[in-house]
Amino acid sequence: MYILVLNCGSSSIKFQVCEMPGYHVYVKGSVGKIGYSDSEFKFEVKDNDSIKEILAIDNHEQGIDLILHTLTSKEASIGFSMSDIAAIGHRVVQGGEKHNISLEITQLVIDYIEEIKDLAPLHNPNHLSGIYACQKLLPGVPQIAVFDNGFHMTLPRHAYLYALPLELTEKHRIRRYGFHGIAFRSMLEQAQKFLEENTSKYRIVNMMLGSGTTANAVLYGKSIDVSTGFTPHEGLIQSTRSGDMDAAALLYLIKKENLSIEEADTIINKKSGWLGLSGLSNDMREIQEESKKGNQRASDTIDAVCHRFRKYIGAYAAEMAGMDVLIFSGGVGENAWYIRERVCSGFEYMGVKLDLNKNKTLSGEGVISTDDSKVKVIVVNANEEMIIAEDTYEIVGK
Repeated sequence: MYILVLNCGSSSIKFQVCEMPGYHVYVKGSVGKIGYSDSEFKFEVKDNDSIKEILAIDNHEQGIDLILHTLTSKEASIGFSMSDIAAIGHRVVQGGEKHNISLEITQLVIDYIEEIKDLAPLHNPNHLSGIYACQKLLPGVPQIAVFDNGFHMTLPRHAYLYALPLELTEKHRIRRYGFHGIAFRSMLEQAQKFLEENTSKYRIVNMMLGSGTTANAVLYGKSIDVSTGFTPHEGLIQSTRSGDMDAAALLYLIKKENLSIEEADTIINKKSGWLGLSGLSNDMREIQEESKKGNQRASDTIDAVCHRFRKYIGAYAAEMAGMDVLIFSGGVGENAWYIRERVCSGFEYMGVKLDLNKNKTLSGEGVISTDDSKVKVIVVNANEEMIIAEDTYEIVGK
């Protein structure tokens, strides 16, 4: 069974075609800068040449149409037809409080995603665009929604409540939702290879450290706390998001700079974080290079970022009365050994003993703690597409 996996962003589409069961990736690629005259199209076929084009793509429907056309074209030379696609799996960032498991997309599900799209205005409208496009271009092919916040619907009430007037939070659905849930599911699945027992036997802190970053506490198989909240903005310092801050500081800035709500939103989501602190880049590799050259702002950025990472790890270990496993993933989590070293340093009192050589020389996945470390520290490659494909196959198979 071939499954098309789609992740529709505000101006992009990431896609895969994989064969299930077994998750054999057949084709993968992306469409970037949708809505511009110089949109980027990348199409990679396993054991074959890749296609790269710059062309105008006005909307998501055109992007998905281009993907399907290329998939079935003679140029791709893979002998694929539209009828080979048995199902489509979509990443949907926000499922609200109602949908905490993956499910087939019906009109009722579409209506609900439309109803709550204001909860994720940068994400859900684009997911809907992908769903509508597939309805038109692949009529009759079942579509599955895999909700990114669904993993965190096990949070206890005291962990997801905000201390605002309860009448307002209930009226407007304001609560901690948490994100990167699909990635965390993948991290647990990948970490299983390095653990003696099922992950449900452990107290685990997940650190998803990409350009978007989220910390997560998993107590015996259930997510009990997460750093991202009502939106992906809360929590850790991210590549362009400020993360935790005094809400009154933003109100003060709005007054002082005479900012509109939209301008303030742009500052905290697109101009802050690593970029805003360093004044250099939202790429941690570039910030690290400048730090080594003596750039104080770059060094301050790394110090602040690692402080926030450590703060959440310590808090979650306290919440779970200890920690058995610490998992790193994401571009920074998998590749920035110097960040992992800084984050783990000082946690020896909790049983963390990092093998400095393993940590520095690791390529890919593996255990980077010493053999006698009470806390196992693991680096894994989170694969959201695989989780989406697995859920889609399970539902369509039934």
